[in-house]
Amino acid sequence: MTLLLHALTAVLWFLFLERATGLAFRSAVVAALFAIHPVNVESVAWAAERKNVLCTLFFVLGLWAYRWYVQNPSLKRYSIVGGAFVLGLMSKPMVVTFPFVLLLMDYWPLARLRYSDFNPSAESTENFASRPFARLILEKLPLFALSAGSAVITIIAQRTDYAIRGEYSFPERAANAIVSYARYLGKAVWPSHLAVIYPFPFKGLPTWEVVGASALLLLLTTAVFTLKQKRYFAFGWFWFLGTLVPTIGLVQVGEQAMADRYAYIPFIGLFIAVVWGSADWVGSTKHSQAYLSVAAVTVLVAFSVAARIQIGYWQNNVALWTHTVSITHNNFVAENNLGAGLLAQNRVHEARQHFQAGIDINPKDPRSLLDIGVCDMALGNNQSAVEHYQAVLRVSHDLMLRSLAFSNLGTIYRTSGENGAAAQNYIASLTMAPQNALALYGMGLVAQKTGKLDHAIIYYANGVQAEPSDVGLILLAQALAKNRRSSEAQTVFAKAKKLSRDIDAATQAAGELLSK
Repeated sequence: MTLLLHALTAVLWFLFLERATGLAFRSAVVAALFAIHPVNVESVAWAAERKNVLCTLFFVLGLWAYRWYVQNPSLKRYSIVGGAFVLGLMSKPMVVTFPFVLLLMDYWPLARLRYSDFNPSAESTENFASRPFARLILEKLPLFALSAGSAVITIIAQRTDYAIRGEYSFPERAANAIVSYARYLGKAVWPSHLAVIYPFPFKGLPTWEVVGASALLLLLTTAVFTLKQKRYFAFGWFWFLGTLVPTIGLVQVGEQAMADRYAYIPFIGLFIAVVWGSADWVGSTKHSQAYLSVAAVTVLVAFSVAARIQIGYWQNNVALWTHTVSITHNNFVAENNLGAGLLAQNRVHEARQHFQAGIDINPKDPRSLLDIGVCDMALGNNQSAVEHYQAVLRVSHDLMLRSLAFSNLGTIYRTSGENGAAAQNYIASLTMAPQNALALYGMGLVAQKTGKLDHAIIYYANGVQAEPSDVGLILLAQALAKNRRSSEAQTVFAKAKKLSRDIDAATQAAGELLSK
């Protein structure tokens, strides 16, 4: 589905650019670059990023609607522009820069901006009525209001989920943003060593990198202003700079310094600037257009090969995170995710090594501390597991992580026969996450062991509702049967048989839980 959406969006980019500029070959090359650029593999291959592809689809549809609107401005047409924008925001708030992009379109290729030394007919296939810049801003105030509202809601939601990281100072975030802009440029031209996450340099960036990246950005911006008669350069460059602002890290969300998926829309600006600039350069040198065609095909073939290789890393979690660990440095997030992939394959010793590597890089990473505790429990080292879970509670404010730490502590105490301590930890877990199935089932086991069968039935039933499982259903059925509610017990056990792949193994697992 995501691939189809991506392909449809690429076609729409071509049709939009061709209609707006009248240049089919250039538009086709830009659309092809968007379709096969290796950086876009992440957005298409990662199911969770379907929202990225979907919001871009509404983004380009909004641009289509805006061009239609400026042909004959009306409230009806404007509302369609706004509707496409709202759908994009609902898909992913990354498109908050949409009104800014419309202003760029007024500059080029629509040429609506009144400009004393600019001849619209030189670069536009359509002659729209020009407007003063203030009038164009006023026209888009409702859209800017939508952007502001979406930004506020997003920030509030991310603060609530503790996604916004406050441990990095603004100078650190600004330095990372500058260097990331330069690195995105590098990925656009030479898309190698692509990773699912590039770790934030929490130990700081070398001064030379920040200075070098600043000089590069300043040089390119100066060149754009020098070439002001070629308005597509300014259009493409400021499209790239502007559409990256929400994700460049000035407000740090998550552990990444940058991400390939964030370039999905911004790279369109670079593609336009490079393709239009190359075509005009070839034309000015009197070379045959065949040179441009050969160059375009060569680049597209090279990018296709690189994209095919990149797709291979997305075959499973272990392959993806093994690749990421191999090409990045000090990447505790990648170490943790590789460990999680190995743990899912029951390769506990290997998983623990990667969790420990994550802790060595960042001793305060609560996810690695939690997961290494899971490994310790599986290996029978409960004391080490307790120490790691207690470390999670010291360093993390994330309610779900804290809930998991408490529920795992409850399980350790329960299996050690310390039912009082187990119950205290399970209750603490449920206070933070009432739908934590592990804590609900754990409380059911504690209640049943202490003779509170009615309470056990309630906890098992809530656990089944939160996270249905054959073992949970069997626990509930057995508790109902012991409480002389045989009809209900039979109904629940029938559900367990229907859900289970191996009812005998599930029954044995339930018995083992009750015996511990």
